[in-house]
Amino acid sequence: MHARLHAVVAAAAFGLAGAALAEGSTMDEIARYREMLAEGNPAELLEAKGEELWKKPRGPNKVSLEQCDLGLGPGALDGAYARLPRYFADTRKVMDAESRVVHCMVTLQGFREEDVTRNWYSKPGQESDIEALVTYIGGRSNGAKIDVPARHPEEARMAKIGEYIFYRRSGPQDFSCAICHGQEGKRIRLQELGKLTTQAGAGAAMGNWPSYRVSQGAVWTMQRRLIDCMRQARWPEPKYLADSIVALEVFLQKTASGTVMQTPGIKR
Repeated sequence: MHARLHAVVAAAAFGLAGAALAEGSTMDEIARYREMLAEGNPAELLEAKGEELWKKPRGPNKVSLEQCDLGLGPGALDGAYARLPRYFADTRKVMDAESRVVHCMVTLQGFREEDVTRNWYSKPGQESDIEALVTYIGGRSNGAKIDVPARHPEEARMAKIGEYIFYRRSGPQDFSCAICHGQEGKRIRLQELGKLTTQAGAGAAMGNWPSYRVSQGAVWTMQRRLIDCMRQARWPEPKYLADSIVALEVFLQKTASGTVMQTPGIKR
């Protein structure tokens, strides 16, 4: 009886060890695949288009976006994305890169907001100017440290709201962001889910966006990533540029502060 029990235990241990080795091998292959793709990241093409759009006179006012103030002064881009979201006195709001770019397209170039945001994300055969611009702006923070201390009262308020949203359980599945991203070792199929409540985990998540998503064949911005996460959790889907999304970004960027941006990134 004891011999049979030992044999069963040994077989189970061997099976678990084999599964662990297989899992490790699979994750290693995925990591190597990502490295190969990163050598020729398709997001670089969109980044180049974004630079062209930034410098080209457009809209009813026939001006470029080179005087757009992303928080470091008109036209200053280096490191700007890494310090967003932040409070802007001219709008009396905390804004992220996307909401600020839309603001500049409206106020400087004369576009209507509803026209600018109609194609806020790319679809088959239809590219998004906003995605291109944000990819270019994000790339100008490549190598910069994320710095969102949320010291302004409005920034601090948004950080608290973002934290509340992160932990709040909602929807028909009673899901929260923290269920997937509040513990170590969580995974959906082969996709590792970072623990976003730590500096390292939040940095790994936030520091790579905008990112080229291999599974979608397109570049995604942080707004699109968060809205899609909420959709998958069966939450009511927020509108583009919603304050709730910006608040969540403030909370995550504050947590990630001190980590280094590597963008545009590449994701599954």
